[in-house]
Amino acid sequence: MEYLNTAAADLPEGVRPTLGPDATGVGWVFEYALVDKSGQHSLADLRSLQDFKLRYWLESVEGVAEVASIGGFEKEYQVTVDANKLADYGISLQQVAQAIRRSNNDVGGRVLEIAGHEHFIRGRGYIKSVADIQRIALSVSATGVPVRVQDIAEVSLGPAMRRGLAELDGEGETVGGIVIMRYGEDALDVIQRVKQRLAEIKTSLPEGIEIVTAYDRSGLIYAAISTLKKTLLEEMLIVSLVIMLFLWHFRSSLIVIISLPVAILLAFIPLSMQNMTANIMS
Repeated sequence: MEYLNTAAADLPEGVRPTLGPDATGVGWVFEYALVDKSGQHSLADLRSLQDFKLRYWLESVEGVAEVASIGGFEKEYQVTVDANKLADYGISLQQVAQAIRRSNNDVGGRVLEIAGHEHFIRGRGYIKSVADIQRIALSVSATGVPVRVQDIAEVSLGPAMRRGLAELDGEGETVGGIVIMRYGEDALDVIQRVKQRLAEIKTSLPEGIEIVTAYDRSGLIYAAISTLKKTLLEEMLIVSLVIMLFLWHFRSSLIVIISLPVAILLAFIPLSMQNMTANIMS
Protein backbone atom coordinates (compact mmCIF):
# COMPACT_ATOMS: atom_id res chain seq x y z
CA MET A 1 0.00 0.00 0.00
CA GLU A 2 2.87 2.39 0.74
CA TYR A 3 4.33 1.88 -2.75
CA LEU A 4 0.89 2.34 -4.33
CA ASN A 5 0.31 5.57 -2.43
CA THR A 6 3.71 6.85 -3.52
CA ALA A 7 3.12 5.94 -7.18
CA ALA A 8 -0.42 7.36 -7.22
CA ALA A 9 0.92 10.91 -7.46
CA ASP A 10 2.77 10.09 -10.71
CA LEU A 11 -0.18 8.40 -12.43
CA PRO A 12 -2.49 10.15 -14.92
CA GLU A 13 -5.52 11.96 -13.57
CA GLY A 14 -8.39 9.66 -12.74
CA VAL A 15 -6.24 6.53 -12.39
CA ARG A 16 -6.57 4.85 -9.00
CA PRO A 17 -4.33 1.83 -8.30
CA THR A 18 -5.79 -1.00 -6.23
CA LEU A 19 -4.42 -4.23 -4.82
CA GLY A 20 -5.51 -7.32 -6.72
CA PRO A 21 -5.92 -10.85 -5.34
CA ASP A 22 -2.73 -12.68 -4.47
CA ALA A 23 -4.28 -16.04 -5.37
CA THR A 24 -7.19 -17.43 -7.37
CA GLY A 25 -9.96 -19.90 -6.67
CA VAL A 26 -7.92 -22.70 -8.26
CA GLY A 27 -4.83 -22.00 -6.15
CA TRP A 28 -5.55 -24.93 -3.83
CA VAL A 29 -2.64 -27.18 -4.89
CA PHE A 30 -1.61 -29.13 -1.79
CA GLU A 31 -3.11 -30.26 1.50
CA TYR A 32 -1.56 -32.10 4.44
CA ALA A 33 -2.64 -33.43 7.82
CA LEU A 34 -0.85 -33.72 11.15
CA VAL A 35 -1.25 -37.22 12.58
CA ASP A 36 -0.30 -38.26 16.11
CA LYS A 37 -0.59 -42.03 16.50
CA SER A 38 1.21 -42.00 19.84
CA GLY A 39 -1.65 -40.20 21.58
CA GLN A 40 0.71 -37.80 23.35
CA HIS A 41 -0.62 -34.65 21.70
CA SER A 42 -4.15 -33.28 21.76
CA LEU A 43 -5.94 -31.58 18.87
CA ALA A 44 -5.23 -28.24 20.55
CA ASP A 45 -1.48 -29.03 20.60
CA LEU A 46 -1.55 -30.01 16.92
CA ARG A 47 -3.42 -26.82 16.00
CA SER A 48 -0.90 -24.69 17.92
CA LEU A 49 1.96 -26.41 16.08
CA GLN A 50 0.22 -25.73 12.76
CA ASP A 51 -0.66 -22.09 13.51
CA PHE A 52 2.56 -20.90 15.12
CA LYS A 53 5.28 -22.97 13.44
CA LEU A 54 4.39 -25.11 10.45
CA ARG A 55 2.28 -22.46 8.75
CA TYR A 56 5.08 -19.88 8.80
CA TRP A 57 7.66 -22.40 7.60
CA LEU A 58 5.57 -23.14 4.50
CA GLU A 59 4.50 -19.55 3.81
CA SER A 60 8.18 -18.68 3.29
CA VAL A 61 8.32 -21.06 0.31
CA GLU A 62 8.53 -19.25 -3.02
CA GLY A 63 5.20 -19.23 -4.83
CA VAL A 64 3.02 -19.86 -1.76
CA ALA A 65 0.41 -17.18 -1.10
CA GLU A 66 -1.19 -18.62 2.02
CA VAL A 67 -1.34 -21.69 4.24
CA ALA A 68 -4.84 -22.02 5.71
CA SER A 69 -5.27 -24.03 8.91
CA ILE A 70 -8.19 -26.39 9.38
CA GLY A 71 -9.39 -28.66 12.18
CA GLY A 72 -8.43 -28.96 15.81
CA PHE A 73 -9.01 -26.45 18.59
CA GLU A 74 -7.69 -22.91 18.70
CA LYS A 75 -6.45 -22.10 22.19
CA GLU A 76 -7.75 -18.93 23.79
CA TYR A 77 -7.95 -17.34 27.22
CA GLN A 78 -11.54 -17.40 28.43
CA VAL A 79 -12.76 -14.99 31.11
CA THR A 80 -16.13 -15.96 32.61
CA VAL A 81 -17.37 -13.05 34.72
CA ASP A 82 -19.79 -13.22 37.63
CA ALA A 83 -22.55 -10.64 37.08
CA ASN A 84 -23.29 -10.41 40.81
CA LYS A 85 -19.69 -9.63 41.70
CA LEU A 86 -19.53 -7.03 38.93
CA ALA A 87 -22.56 -5.30 40.45
CA ASP A 88 -21.09 -5.47 43.97
CA TYR A 89 -17.86 -3.76 42.91
CA GLY A 90 -19.57 -1.39 40.44
CA ILE A 91 -17.49 -2.58 37.48
CA SER A 92 -18.82 -2.90 33.93
CA LEU A 93 -17.92 -5.46 31.28
CA GLN A 94 -16.35 -2.70 29.20
CA GLN A 95 -13.95 -1.88 32.04
CA VAL A 96 -12.91 -5.53 32.29
CA ALA A 97 -12.29 -5.78 28.54
CA GLN A 98 -10.32 -2.53 28.44
CA ALA A 99 -8.18 -3.51 31.44
CA ILE A 100 -7.26 -6.87 29.87
CA ARG A 101 -6.56 -5.25 26.51
CA ARG A 102 -4.28 -2.60 28.07
CA SER A 103 -2.39 -5.25 30.04
CA ASN A 104 -1.58 -7.32 26.95
CA ASN A 105 0.90 -4.96 25.36
CA ASP A 106 4.58 -4.07 25.14
CA VAL A 107 5.41 -0.39 25.61
CA GLY A 108 8.54 1.50 24.69
CA GLY A 109 10.30 3.87 27.03
CA ARG A 110 13.14 6.29 26.58
CA VAL A 111 16.86 5.59 26.64
CA LEU A 112 19.17 5.31 29.60
CA GLU A 113 22.77 6.46 29.12
CA ILE A 114 25.34 4.41 31.03
CA ALA A 115 29.08 4.93 30.53
CA GLY A 116 28.55 6.64 27.20
CA HIS A 117 26.25 3.94 25.86
CA GLU A 118 22.51 4.30 25.29
CA HIS A 119 20.29 1.51 26.56
CA PHE A 120 16.73 1.30 25.28
CA ILE A 121 14.05 0.82 27.93
CA ARG A 122 11.06 -1.31 27.07
CA GLY A 123 8.21 -2.60 29.19
CA ARG A 124 7.29 -6.19 28.37
CA GLY A 125 3.67 -6.85 29.23
CA TYR A 126 2.25 -9.50 26.91
CA ILE A 127 0.04 -12.08 28.60
CA LYS A 128 1.74 -15.46 28.83
CA SER A 129 -0.41 -17.44 31.28
CA VAL A 130 -3.76 -17.59 33.04
CA ALA A 131 -2.16 -16.15 36.18
CA ASP A 132 -1.18 -13.00 34.28
CA ILE A 133 -4.84 -12.29 33.53
CA GLN A 134 -5.96 -13.14 37.04
CA ARG A 135 -3.62 -10.53 38.52
CA ILE A 136 -4.82 -7.65 36.31
CA ALA A 137 -6.17 -4.82 38.47
CA LEU A 138 -9.57 -3.41 37.52
CA SER A 139 -10.27 -0.80 40.21
CA VAL A 140 -9.89 -0.11 43.93
CA SER A 141 -12.50 -1.03 46.56
CA ALA A 142 -13.84 1.33 49.19
CA THR A 143 -11.18 0.08 51.64
CA GLY A 144 -8.33 0.76 49.18
CA VAL A 145 -7.81 -2.89 48.19
CA PRO A 146 -7.22 -3.50 44.46
CA VAL A 147 -9.96 -5.43 42.67
CA ARG A 148 -8.40 -7.94 40.31
CA VAL A 149 -9.86 -10.06 37.52
CA GLN A 150 -9.74 -13.18 39.69
CA ASP A 151 -12.04 -11.45 42.21
CA ILE A 152 -14.89 -11.09 39.72
CA ALA A 153 -14.30 -13.79 37.09
CA GLU A 154 -12.97 -17.26 36.41
CA VAL A 155 -10.06 -17.38 33.97
CA SER A 156 -9.22 -20.54 32.04
CA LEU A 157 -7.45 -21.72 28.90
CA GLY A 158 -9.89 -23.40 26.53
CA PRO A 159 -10.84 -23.95 22.90
CA ALA A 160 -12.40 -21.26 20.74
CA MET A 161 -15.83 -21.78 19.19
CA ARG A 162 -15.61 -24.07 16.18
CA ARG A 163 -17.62 -23.87 12.97
CA GLY A 164 -16.22 -27.03 11.39
CA LEU A 165 -13.76 -29.89 11.73
CA ALA A 166 -11.32 -31.95 9.68
CA GLU A 167 -11.32 -35.75 9.47
CA LEU A 168 -8.78 -38.04 7.82
CA ASP A 169 -9.71 -41.40 6.29
CA GLY A 170 -12.56 -41.92 8.76
CA GLU A 171 -10.10 -42.46 11.64
CA GLY A 172 -11.16 -39.39 13.61
CA GLU A 173 -10.49 -35.69 13.80
CA THR A 174 -7.19 -34.23 12.75
CA VAL A 175 -5.44 -30.93 12.04
CA GLY A 176 -4.23 -29.93 8.62
CA GLY A 177 -3.19 -27.14 6.31
CA ILE A 178 -4.16 -26.06 2.81
CA VAL A 179 -1.39 -24.59 0.63
CA ILE A 180 -2.65 -21.85 -1.70
CA MET A 181 -0.48 -21.07 -4.73
CA ARG A 182 0.33 -17.50 -5.64
CA TYR A 183 -1.27 -16.13 -8.82
CA GLY A 184 0.81 -16.74 -11.94
CA GLU A 185 3.05 -19.43 -10.43
CA ASP A 186 3.58 -22.91 -11.84
CA ALA A 187 1.73 -25.50 -9.78
CA LEU A 188 4.27 -28.29 -10.25
CA ASP A 189 7.19 -26.10 -9.16
CA VAL A 190 5.34 -24.82 -6.10
CA ILE A 191 4.28 -28.32 -5.02
CA GLN A 192 7.84 -29.59 -5.44
CA ARG A 193 9.19 -26.78 -3.25
CA VAL A 194 6.53 -27.43 -0.61
CA LYS A 195 7.40 -31.13 -0.51
CA GLN A 196 11.07 -30.29 -0.16
CA ARG A 197 10.37 -27.94 2.76
CA LEU A 198 8.20 -30.57 4.49
CA ALA A 199 11.02 -33.09 4.14
CA GLU A 200 13.43 -30.59 5.72
CA ILE A 201 11.26 -29.89 8.77
CA LYS A 202 10.33 -33.50 9.57
CA THR A 203 13.21 -33.74 12.01
CA SER A 204 11.98 -30.61 13.83
CA LEU A 205 8.53 -32.03 14.58
CA PRO A 206 7.69 -33.21 18.11
CA GLU A 207 8.02 -36.93 18.76
CA GLY A 208 5.09 -38.97 17.49
CA ILE A 209 3.77 -36.40 14.97
CA GLU A 210 3.76 -37.21 11.27
CA ILE A 211 2.81 -35.14 8.20
CA VAL A 212 0.50 -37.04 5.87
CA THR A 213 -0.33 -35.79 2.37
CA ALA A 214 -4.09 -35.47 1.95
CA TYR A 215 -4.23 -33.84 -1.50
CA ASP A 216 -1.53 -33.39 -4.13
CA ARG A 217 -2.47 -31.79 -7.44
CA SER A 218 0.77 -32.84 -9.10
CA GLY A 219 -0.66 -36.36 -9.55
CA LEU A 220 -3.66 -34.91 -11.35
CA ILE A 221 -1.42 -32.75 -13.54
CA TYR A 222 0.85 -35.64 -14.51
CA ALA A 223 -2.21 -37.80 -15.26
CA ALA A 224 -3.65 -35.05 -17.48
CA ILE A 225 -0.34 -34.69 -19.33
CA SER A 226 -0.16 -38.45 -19.83
CA THR A 227 -3.73 -38.52 -21.17
CA LEU A 228 -2.93 -35.62 -23.50
CA LYS A 229 0.16 -37.39 -24.89
CA LYS A 230 -1.79 -40.58 -25.48
CA THR A 231 -4.67 -38.75 -27.15
CA LEU A 232 -2.34 -36.75 -29.41
CA LEU A 233 -0.51 -39.88 -30.50
CA GLU A 234 -3.77 -41.64 -31.32
CA GLU A 235 -5.09 -38.62 -33.22
CA MET A 236 -1.86 -38.32 -35.20
CA LEU A 237 -2.03 -41.95 -36.24
CA ILE A 238 -5.68 -41.71 -37.26
CA VAL A 239 -5.16 -38.48 -39.22
CA SER A 240 -2.12 -39.96 -40.95
CA LEU A 241 -4.06 -43.03 -42.04
CA VAL A 242 -6.97 -40.93 -43.32
CA ILE A 243 -4.66 -38.66 -45.33
CA MET A 244 -2.84 -41.61 -46.86
CA LEU A 245 -6.14 -43.26 -47.81
CA PHE A 246 -7.45 -40.10 -49.49
CA LEU A 247 -4.27 -39.08 -51.30
CA TRP A 248 -3.02 -42.59 -51.92
CA HIS A 249 0.47 -41.23 -52.35
CA PHE A 250 3.09 -41.64 -49.64
CA ARG A 251 5.26 -38.56 -50.39
CA SER A 252 2.31 -36.19 -50.67
CA SER A 253 0.82 -37.60 -47.49
CA LEU A 254 4.14 -37.22 -45.69
CA ILE A 255 4.20 -33.47 -46.40
CA VAL A 256 0.77 -32.98 -44.83
CA ILE A 257 1.48 -35.33 -41.92
CA ILE A 258 4.70 -33.48 -40.98
CA SER A 259 3.29 -29.97 -41.45
CA LEU A 260 0.38 -30.47 -39.03
CA PRO A 261 2.41 -31.21 -35.85
CA VAL A 262 5.02 -28.63 -36.84
CA ALA A 263 2.32 -25.95 -37.09
CA ILE A 264 1.06 -26.90 -33.63
CA LEU A 265 4.56 -26.73 -32.18
CA LEU A 266 5.10 -23.29 -33.73
CA ALA A 267 2.01 -22.08 -31.84
CA PHE A 268 3.94 -22.53 -28.59
CA ILE A 269 6.54 -19.92 -29.59
CA PRO A 270 4.29 -16.95 -28.67
CA LEU A 271 3.49 -18.67 -25.37
CA SER A 272 7.18 -18.98 -24.61
CA MET A 273 7.87 -15.34 -25.55
CA GLN A 274 5.09 -14.19 -23.17
CA ASN A 275 6.34 -16.46 -20.35
CA MET A 276 3.07 -18.39 -20.41
CA THR A 277 2.90 -22.07 -19.57
CA ALA A 278 0.82 -24.81 -21.15
CA ASN A 279 -0.10 -26.18 -17.72
CA ILE A 280 -3.88 -26.34 -18.04
CA MET A 281 -4.29 -27.46 -14.43
CA SER A 282 -2.75 -24.36 -12.86
